[in-house]
Amino acid sequence: MLRRIAAPLVLLLILAAPLPAGWAAPAGPAALPQAYVDTTYPSPTGRTTTVKTGGDFQAALNAAQPGDVIQLEAGSIFTGNFTLPKKTGAGWIIVRTSAPDSSLPAPGARVTPAHSSLMPKVVSPNGNPAVTAAPGSHHYRLVGIEFTITPQVKGIYSIVAFGGDQKSLEDTPHHLILDRSYVHGLPAINSFRGVLLNSASSAVIDSHISDIHVDGFDSQAILGYNGPGPFKIANNYLEGAGENIMFGGADPHIANLTPSDIEVRGNYFFKPLSWRIGHPSYAGKPWTIKNLFELKNARRVLVDGNLFENCWQHAQTGFAILFTPRNQQGGAPWSTVEDVSFVNNIVIRSASGVSFLGRDDSQQSGSTKRITIANNLFAGLEKTLFQLQGAAMDSIVIEHNTAFAPSFATLFIEAAPVTNFVYRNNLTHHGAGGISGNTLGTGTAAIQHYFPNAIFQKNVFLGGPGITNLAQKYPDGTSLVTVENAGFMDLARGDYRLGPSSPFKRAATDGKDIGMDFDALARLAEIAAGASRAARPVAR
Repeated sequence: MLRRIAAPLVLLLILAAPLPAGWAAPAGPAALPQAYVDTTYPSPTGRTTTVKTGGDFQAALNAAQPGDVIQLEAGSIFTGNFTLPKKTGAGWIIVRTSAPDSSLPAPGARVTPAHSSLMPKVVSPNGNPAVTAAPGSHHYRLVGIEFTITPQVKGIYSIVAFGGDQKSLEDTPHHLILDRSYVHGLPAINSFRGVLLNSASSAVIDSHISDIHVDGFDSQAILGYNGPGPFKIANNYLEGAGENIMFGGADPHIANLTPSDIEVRGNYFFKPLSWRIGHPSYAGKPWTIKNLFELKNARRVLVDGNLFENCWQHAQTGFAILFTPRNQQGGAPWSTVEDVSFVNNIVIRSASGVSFLGRDDSQQSGSTKRITIANNLFAGLEKTLFQLQGAAMDSIVIEHNTAFAPSFATLFIEAAPVTNFVYRNNLTHHGAGGISGNTLGTGTAAIQHYFPNAIFQKNVFLGGPGITNLAQKYPDGTSLVTVENAGFMDLARGDYRLGPSSPFKRAATDGKDIGMDFDALARLAEIAAGASRAARPVAR
């Protein structure tokens, strides 16, 4: 039942009241990004050059000066591997479609494949990127362009490459923005990634990235491992078989580099069911499926107001979200996952929810610390909501989350004790295990052993008629109730808000409802509308 009503929830509920004035994410230990990318559209100050069908795009790039605009004729095809050259000066060079602004979505609105006819097509004929930022290049904004590959390509590593394996910050491209563009592979061809973010002060905004998939290896809509940041990834449709977004996963070529100050807001993460073996719409190609979002080497990350949909067990166990420090090739022992805020998100139709790994279990690495998971909705899960494994972690805060249908466990831990752990004001299904440790069973014994001196307050576990018999297993102040007695507004229609007569209404430690603050999800209304409009490769 819950899996059937997860989708109406997105379309019916988050079109709710406006975001309350002064609203802020629940307090936690994670530091927010120290720098953000400014994506304000610049005013051109130089000349405008139009490149028509058959024209020399690379020559126009070579000749352009800061402040110039290069217009590529809408509908034209430019086949080759083009390079954004390094220039002197700090003005922006805008490379854009010749279609008028009035025909494109306004800044802040997402393009879809339906806008393809308004875009010039920059097409790679081989395994090299359609466009690459040269070492040290900077201040390029790409607007309203389709980037793809020819059908003859056997496979491609990056369709758009902002940076690469440069070995110094001086050679790292910076101030690069992909804006309202359509980046895609082809249905039957290996495409390892849509956009490579090995750069500084870069953004991907209002864009559509799809058909990124590989058989036998990882693939990502967006990957970053050799750029310092800051990064902004906002209001995009992101489709990748391995990880839709990943930071880390390969050793940086710049010593001691950790991608930092990363803002991920308002995106729609999606895996088509045509990639799922056994589904009625399965297209017959077994792409390597892993998760929707993973951090392997990242610091100060804000993941706010995103929609994550479809993740299943295939090449991994089916967790949608992973925080897993990895010294991938053994040359980056500083790799860490720290200061992450995962707030105000919706995760639907996933085998499991969030997995934490204390540190790399095969190479020397840093640890997982200062992670806040707050004010999120998880619906249509199959197995486990939260999993903690491996070495010790510090300062993990999980609060004000609402979650439905994990059958195995709410929180399963097989790790060294976690210090400064907070689990507060959550409303979740209990599942078979509830909160349980690898060897200590369910409830208080596991909590005291694995989470010494933890804050464990005002949590509600839902279940069937026998759920109340488990009350003695949990600390005082924990509520175990049947789903029918929780007081939801209209569970049959997917309305998971608490009704006015619910015993958990305004009963949290901060005076709010236990579970998610649904009013805070009003900002996701545009994502939901965009999801319903987005061109999807398979029927739902």
